[in-house]
Amino acid sequence: MLSLRGRPSQKSRTLVVISCVLSTFGLILGTPFILNILAPDDLNWGQLSNVSQTYGALSVLFSAAALAGVAASLWYQARQTQLAQEAARRDAHRELIILALGDPSLLACWEPPQTPMTATRRKQILFTNLIVTNWESDFRLGNLGEAALRDMFDGHFQGEIAREHWVTGGPGWRVSAELSADPMRRQFVEIADERYARAVADGSPVAAAEYFETAP
Repeated sequence: MLSLRGRPSQKSRTLVVISCVLSTFGLILGTPFILNILAPDDLNWGQLSNVSQTYGALSVLFSAAALAGVAASLWYQARQTQLAQEAARRDAHRELIILALGDPSLLACWEPPQTPMTATRRKQILFTNLIVTNWESDFRLGNLGEAALRDMFDGHFQGEIAREHWVTGGPGWRVSAELSADPMRRQFVEIADERYARAVADGSPVAAAEYFETAP
Protein backbone atom coordinates (compact mmCIF):
# COMPACT_ATOMS: atom_id res chain seq x y z
CA MET A 1 0.00 0.00 0.00
CA LEU A 2 2.77 2.43 0.87
CA SER A 3 4.65 1.76 -2.35
CA LEU A 4 1.52 2.21 -4.46
CA ARG A 5 0.82 5.60 -2.91
CA GLY A 6 4.42 6.61 -3.54
CA ARG A 7 4.46 5.92 -7.27
CA PRO A 8 2.44 8.91 -8.54
CA SER A 9 4.64 11.43 -6.72
CA GLN A 10 7.82 9.84 -8.06
CA LYS A 11 6.41 9.80 -11.58
CA SER A 12 5.42 13.44 -11.29
CA ARG A 13 8.89 14.44 -10.11
CA THR A 14 10.44 12.54 -13.01
CA LEU A 15 8.18 14.28 -15.53
CA VAL A 16 9.05 17.68 -14.07
CA VAL A 17 12.78 16.98 -14.33
CA ILE A 18 12.48 15.75 -17.91
CA SER A 19 10.35 18.77 -18.88
CA CYS A 20 12.89 21.18 -17.41
CA VAL A 21 15.76 19.50 -19.26
CA LEU A 22 13.90 19.48 -22.57
CA SER A 23 12.90 23.13 -22.12
CA THR A 24 16.47 24.13 -21.36
CA PHE A 25 17.78 22.16 -24.31
CA GLY A 26 15.20 23.79 -26.59
CA LEU A 27 16.19 27.22 -25.34
CA ILE A 28 19.83 26.46 -26.06
CA LEU A 29 19.07 25.35 -29.61
CA GLY A 30 16.82 28.33 -30.24
CA THR A 31 19.22 30.97 -28.95
CA PRO A 32 21.00 31.55 -32.33
CA PHE A 33 17.67 32.17 -34.06
CA ILE A 34 16.59 34.57 -31.35
CA LEU A 35 19.88 36.46 -31.69
CA ASN A 36 19.45 36.65 -35.45
CA ILE A 37 16.12 38.37 -35.00
CA LEU A 38 17.21 40.75 -32.29
CA ALA A 39 20.75 41.56 -33.53
CA PRO A 40 21.50 44.98 -35.11
CA ASP A 41 22.40 45.22 -38.80
CA ASP A 42 26.06 46.19 -38.17
CA LEU A 43 26.76 43.16 -35.95
CA ASN A 44 30.05 41.33 -36.70
CA TRP A 45 28.71 37.89 -37.52
CA GLY A 46 32.18 36.38 -37.94
CA GLN A 47 33.09 37.21 -34.38
CA LEU A 48 29.69 36.09 -33.24
CA SER A 49 30.24 32.79 -35.08
CA ASN A 50 33.44 32.15 -33.13
CA VAL A 51 31.66 32.94 -29.90
CA SER A 52 28.71 30.77 -30.81
CA GLN A 53 30.98 27.80 -31.55
CA THR A 54 32.43 28.03 -28.06
CA TYR A 55 28.95 28.53 -26.69
CA GLY A 56 27.75 25.48 -28.63
CA ALA A 57 30.49 23.30 -27.20
CA LEU A 58 29.59 24.42 -23.70
CA SER A 59 25.92 23.81 -24.35
CA VAL A 60 26.63 20.24 -25.44
CA LEU A 61 28.51 19.62 -22.21
CA PHE A 62 25.67 21.16 -20.23
CA SER A 63 23.11 19.03 -22.02
CA ALA A 64 25.14 15.87 -21.44
CA ALA A 65 25.45 16.70 -17.75
CA ALA A 66 21.72 17.40 -17.53
CA LEU A 67 20.84 14.10 -19.19
CA ALA A 68 23.23 12.28 -16.87
CA GLY A 69 21.45 13.94 -13.96
CA VAL A 70 18.08 12.72 -15.25
CA ALA A 71 19.45 9.20 -15.66
CA ALA A 72 20.83 9.25 -12.11
CA SER A 73 17.52 10.57 -10.79
CA LEU A 74 15.56 7.83 -12.57
CA TRP A 75 17.94 5.16 -11.26
CA TYR A 76 17.65 6.49 -7.71
CA GLN A 77 13.86 6.60 -7.85
CA ALA A 78 13.71 3.07 -9.27
CA ARG A 79 16.00 1.91 -6.48
CA GLN A 80 13.85 3.58 -3.81
CA THR A 81 10.69 2.05 -5.29
CA GLN A 82 12.27 -1.39 -5.24
CA LEU A 83 13.35 -1.00 -1.61
CA ALA A 84 9.87 0.23 -0.65
CA GLN A 85 8.26 -2.78 -2.32
CA GLU A 86 10.66 -5.16 -0.61
CA ALA A 87 9.99 -3.49 2.74
CA ALA A 88 6.24 -3.96 2.23
CA ARG A 89 6.71 -7.65 1.44
CA ARG A 90 8.95 -8.11 4.46
CA ASP A 91 6.40 -6.41 6.70
CA ALA A 92 3.68 -8.75 5.46
CA HIS A 93 5.93 -11.78 5.97
CA ARG A 94 6.86 -10.62 9.47
CA GLU A 95 3.20 -10.24 10.40
CA LEU A 96 2.50 -13.82 9.31
CA ILE A 97 5.38 -15.11 11.41
CA ILE A 98 4.21 -13.10 14.43
CA LEU A 99 0.77 -14.65 14.07
CA ALA A 100 2.32 -18.12 14.03
CA LEU A 101 4.44 -17.30 17.08
CA GLY A 102 1.33 -16.28 18.98
CA ASP A 103 -0.69 -19.32 17.92
CA PRO A 104 1.38 -22.55 17.78
CA SER A 105 -1.36 -24.30 15.81
CA LEU A 106 -0.47 -22.06 12.85
CA LEU A 107 3.11 -23.36 12.74
CA ALA A 108 1.88 -26.34 10.72
CA CYS A 109 0.68 -23.95 8.01
CA TRP A 110 4.31 -23.24 7.08
CA GLU A 111 6.64 -25.68 5.36
CA PRO A 112 7.79 -28.51 7.63
CA PRO A 113 11.22 -28.13 9.25
CA GLN A 114 14.08 -29.93 7.51
CA THR A 115 14.97 -31.71 10.75
CA PRO A 116 12.59 -32.90 13.49
CA MET A 117 12.14 -30.36 16.27
CA THR A 118 9.66 -29.31 18.92
CA ALA A 119 7.12 -26.57 18.34
CA THR A 120 9.00 -24.39 20.83
CA ARG A 121 12.27 -24.77 18.91
CA ARG A 122 10.47 -24.04 15.66
CA LYS A 123 9.20 -20.77 17.13
CA GLN A 124 12.71 -19.92 18.28
CA ILE A 125 14.10 -20.56 14.79
CA LEU A 126 11.42 -18.38 13.20
CA PHE A 127 12.12 -15.57 15.63
CA THR A 128 15.85 -15.83 14.96
CA ASN A 129 15.10 -15.50 11.27
CA LEU A 130 13.29 -12.23 11.98
CA ILE A 131 16.40 -10.93 13.73
CA VAL A 132 18.69 -11.81 10.83
CA THR A 133 16.22 -10.37 8.31
CA ASN A 134 16.25 -7.07 10.19
CA TRP A 135 20.05 -7.00 10.07
CA GLU A 136 19.99 -7.63 6.34
CA SER A 137 17.63 -4.69 5.78
CA ASP A 138 19.86 -2.38 7.82
CA PHE A 139 22.96 -3.58 5.95
CA ARG A 140 21.42 -3.05 2.51
CA LEU A 141 20.17 0.41 3.48
CA GLY A 142 23.62 1.43 4.69
CA ASN A 143 22.60 1.68 8.35
CA LEU A 144 24.92 -1.18 9.28
CA GLY A 145 28.54 -1.40 8.11
CA GLU A 146 30.56 -4.53 7.36
CA ALA A 147 32.66 -4.33 10.52
CA ALA A 148 29.61 -3.89 12.74
CA LEU A 149 27.79 -6.74 10.96
CA ARG A 150 30.72 -9.11 11.46
CA ASP A 151 30.85 -8.21 15.14
CA MET A 152 27.11 -8.83 15.53
CA PHE A 153 27.33 -12.21 13.80
CA ASP A 154 30.30 -13.18 15.99
CA GLY A 155 28.16 -12.72 19.07
CA HIS A 156 25.08 -14.18 17.39
CA PHE A 157 26.69 -17.46 16.39
CA GLN A 158 27.90 -18.14 19.90
CA GLY A 159 24.34 -19.29 20.61
CA GLU A 160 22.94 -22.74 19.97
CA ILE A 161 19.71 -21.60 18.32
CA ALA A 162 21.49 -19.09 16.08
CA ARG A 163 23.70 -21.83 14.68
CA GLU A 164 20.78 -24.20 14.26
CA HIS A 165 18.90 -21.49 12.39
CA TRP A 166 21.77 -21.00 9.94
CA VAL A 167 22.16 -24.75 9.43
CA THR A 168 18.48 -25.14 8.54
CA GLY A 169 17.81 -21.74 6.97
CA GLY A 170 21.20 -20.86 5.49
CA PRO A 171 20.64 -22.77 2.21
CA GLY A 172 17.46 -20.78 1.60
CA TRP A 173 19.29 -17.51 2.27
CA ARG A 174 22.01 -18.51 -0.21
CA VAL A 175 19.53 -19.39 -2.96
CA SER A 176 17.66 -16.12 -2.42
CA ALA A 177 20.93 -14.17 -2.56
CA GLU A 178 22.07 -15.85 -5.77
CA LEU A 179 18.73 -15.14 -7.46
CA SER A 180 18.79 -11.51 -6.34
CA ALA A 181 20.23 -8.74 -8.51
CA ASP A 182 21.37 -6.89 -5.40
CA PRO A 183 25.08 -7.51 -4.63
CA MET A 184 24.51 -6.27 -1.07
CA ARG A 185 22.29 -9.27 -0.39
CA ARG A 186 24.95 -11.68 -1.63
CA GLN A 187 27.57 -9.88 0.47
CA PHE A 188 25.38 -10.18 3.55
CA VAL A 189 25.06 -13.95 3.15
CA GLU A 190 28.80 -14.29 2.48
CA ILE A 191 29.57 -12.46 5.73
CA ALA A 192 27.10 -14.63 7.63
CA ASP A 193 28.68 -17.81 6.22
CA GLU A 194 32.15 -16.51 7.05
CA ARG A 195 31.31 -15.71 10.68
CA TYR A 196 29.37 -18.96 11.11
CA ALA A 197 32.36 -20.99 9.92
CA ARG A 198 34.62 -19.08 12.29
CA ALA A 199 32.25 -19.64 15.22
CA VAL A 200 32.11 -23.38 14.53
CA ALA A 201 35.91 -23.51 14.35
CA ASP A 202 36.15 -21.76 17.72
CA GLY A 203 34.17 -24.45 19.51
CA SER A 204 30.75 -25.55 20.68
CA PRO A 205 27.91 -23.02 21.07
CA VAL A 206 26.32 -21.93 24.31
CA ALA A 207 23.23 -24.06 24.94
CA ALA A 208 19.95 -22.18 25.18
CA ALA A 209 19.32 -23.78 28.58
CA GLU A 210 22.52 -22.18 29.88
CA TYR A 211 21.65 -18.60 28.92
CA PHE A 212 20.06 -17.71 32.23
CA GLU A 213 20.53 -18.66 35.84
CA THR A 214 17.79 -20.55 37.62
CA ALA A 215 16.06 -18.41 40.19
CA PRO A 216 16.55 -19.71 43.76
